[in-house]
Amino acid sequence: MPRLFCRFLCVAMLILAPVAATADDKKPADGNIELFNGKDLTGWGYKSGEKFDGKTESDDKRYTAKDGTIVVNPGKGIKQLWTTAVFPKDFELRVEFRAAVNADSGLFVRAPQLQVRDYLVAGPYKMLKKYKPQDWNEIVVVVKGTTAHCTCNGEVLEAALKVPETGGIGLEADRGQMEYRNLRLKELK
Repeated sequence: MPRLFCRFLCVAMLILAPVAATADDKKPADGNIELFNGKDLTGWGYKSGEKFDGKTESDDKRYTAKDGTIVVNPGKGIKQLWTTAVFPKDFELRVEFRAAVNADSGLFVRAPQLQVRDYLVAGPYKMLKKYKPQDWNEIVVVVKGTTAHCTCNGEVLEAALKVPETGGIGLEADRGQMEYRNLRLKELK
């Protein structure tokens, strides 16, 4: 009986052992990777190792999955939520966001931060003509090698943002409420 239990325990440990996630783990046949499942924070966590798989809210309540969005809740201090997967290949990232008045957040591309805010009030891209205050806007980031081309509703935010060769995708909680939805990544060939 003890041997059987030991075998069972060993098999269970192998099945339940954590494995480092990569983009290939989540890639459907069409190459699109849904970074957010629309219902909980599975696949996201803090750099400290804290993961939120199966949870609708981070332990500190700065991030909430609600009605198909990741809501960045106001709070004290800056917090960064990161994908547990990393993306070493060239890709196109599409993210829709809605910023409350004067909200300040960010989108991390492998490591560097692209400011995502209520741009016309909080900057730095105050000259955008197509930005829709307090409405849904789309950011598209195309990464080739170590350079990212970033746009908001088709207008250039950063023509050549330098990024590392690999890394995850992150969101920042700083000031005000932000909402993110339809976070999709497609690897380029």
